Amino acid sequence: MPPLVRRSCRALYTRRLRRSTASGPLPRHIGLIMDGNRRWARQMGLSELGVGHRYGAQRALKVLDWCESLGIRHVTVFVCSTENLARREKAEVALLMRTIEEMVTLHLARPDNPWRVRIAGTLEALPATTARALTTAVESTAGRTEGPEITLAIGYGGRRELVDAVRDLLSEQAAAGAELAHVAERLTVDDITRHLYTAGQPDPDLIIRTSGEQRMSNFLLWQSTHAELQFCEAYWPAFREIDFLRALRSYGARQLRPSA
Repeated sequence: MPPLVRRSCRALYTRRLRRSTASGPLPRHIGLIMDGNRRWARQMGLSELGVGHRYGAQRALKVLDWCESLGIRHVTVFVCSTENLARREKAEVALLMRTIEEMVTLHLARPDNPWRVRIAGTLEALPATTARALTTAVESTAGRTEGPEITLAIGYGGRRELVDAVRDLLSEQAAAGAELAHVAERLTVDDITRHLYTAGQPDPDLIIRTSGEQRMSNFLLWQSTHAELQFCEAYWPAFREIDFLRALRSYGARQLRPSA
């Protein structure tokens, strides 16, 4: 099939997918595990694999546009884990941090951008300039209470989040003079939930992971209990609107299934 005909067919198919997806059940909150930036860069023959993160950031902004157009109001993206920060080469981590700073400063915190920025993770593990850029983005977008929310999971680990939540809960109860045995006896799911990094947000309904890997990698372990999971073979920078819409279509079809 000639390239022009192929592009025309793809465009037509994408339009049909948009229409059918928009009319079906849509998730309120999507989690994105943006995997495969380095492998995509290698596949493209780029000498510096970390450059894949820049292309990945551009793709993330595109996906936010797609979500906004469909009225999806909550998106959490797994930017990097605590393990990534510790294990990757310093030059690659530095490039990733600069990319994050540019993304939040030049795009997400821009006055004409509707997204409210939230953070999940520990800023103490980040360079000072990155932590400052993220904090500034959170503060400058805090007034966008009527718009959609983007949560950046950065310096994030699901197990660490649970430890921090329990620690905060115990500290709160100790400050109130409660005894440990009394706290244990009355402990509920809601007690843990309100101390998570994502407190106040709905749990994700759909989690999409790219690059063909089929694991959660310590992402939103508590919050994803009832989430639908969708795995896509494409590397993150090559993740297309067609791939996104297919994931939503699959989610909608599963929501419409009769219960057993």
